Amino acid sequence: MTLDNVYKRLLNNLNTGVLLLDSELRLLYINIAAENLLEISDRKAQQLFIGDVFINAAEDIQEMQAALSNYSSFTRRRAEFLLPHGKLISVDYTINTFEEDSEPRALLELNSLEHINRISREEHLNSAHATTVELVRGLAHEIKNPLGGIRGAAQLLAQELPSAELREYTSVIIDEADRLHRLVDRLVGSRTPPALKDINIHEVMERVRNLVEAEIVDQSIKLIADYDPSIPPIHADAEQLIQAILNIVRNAMQSLTSPGVKHDLGKIHLRTRILLNTSIGSRLHRLVASIKIIDNGPGINAEIIDTIFYPMISGRAEGKGLGLSIAHGIINQHQGMIECESRPGATCFEVLLPVSEQSQDGQ
Repeated sequence: MTLDNVYKRLLNNLNTGVLLLDSELRLLYINIAAENLLEISDRKAQQLFIGDVFINAAEDIQEMQAALSNYSSFTRRRAEFLLPHGKLISVDYTINTFEEDSEPRALLELNSLEHINRISREEHLNSAHATTVELVRGLAHEIKNPLGGIRGAAQLLAQELPSAELREYTSVIIDEADRLHRLVDRLVGSRTPPALKDINIHEVMERVRNLVEAEIVDQSIKLIADYDPSIPPIHADAEQLIQAILNIVRNAMQSLTSPGVKHDLGKIHLRTRILLNTSIGSRLHRLVASIKIIDNGPGINAEIIDTIFYPMISGRAEGKGLGLSIAHGIINQHQGMIECESRPGATCFEVLLPVSEQSQDGQ
């Protein structure tokens, strides 16, 4: 491996977008993080003027030219750049200049504020979710003890009652105590670690699709599968992932059938893609599987969008608020992450899962 390839490999493993510019501010190289941020490939970026990448950014470009002329460096916080296809990005950027073969060069580093905020949101959600779950577990323990006493007393009372008619009342007490016990177990969730092995994510998705298809057979809802067959195996527990994805899809299905929701045809898209050099938390993964569940329902109330993964939080009056919390716990156990964006007519849950190291080595 040549030294140039070593340098490129190092740059391609950075979260920071790196752009190498010549004396005329034309692109000589961009790394993978910059490709993802700017949504352009290194090949297509070659020799593009920076002003063709950052539209209407004359002031910033003028400062870059001045830095290049003076061999100086500077940093700008919270800059906004409009890209050619209309996307607006917010970044902190730093430009450093140097000389190569008697020619001035500039190294432009881009740190996406969206990426930084995403990590912050994820850390906050994980921390708050863990705290909430521990509180619920403590409460569950306090509930189970008297439930056991109520059930036991009802069983003893049933043995002393003279008639079957009276024993029906104790049966109601026992059945309701058992129902509450099961509800508490669901609130607490499973502490069993996932049984990890290499699996095909599309076997999981198809299992979920088949289960949901049977549930919507008499409803005006259509499932649309859009899979990326290039996704390598992921290291996961298939049964737990089925449960997590199924909970999310059922949440979408229930939003489409809620009272007062009107549409000609409810649609739920199941979409998978492979992402390059994507961070989950503070860790950068070379390959990540992206699973999106998108519905055209009424959207999630803005008042609860930041707490929908907490136990007992639901946007439906009849909802128990457990499905998404359980899904979040499962995805978290798989070292993945789950996010939600919602507006009326378009709600998207995205699950990110790292591709197994063995699959990456085999590519």
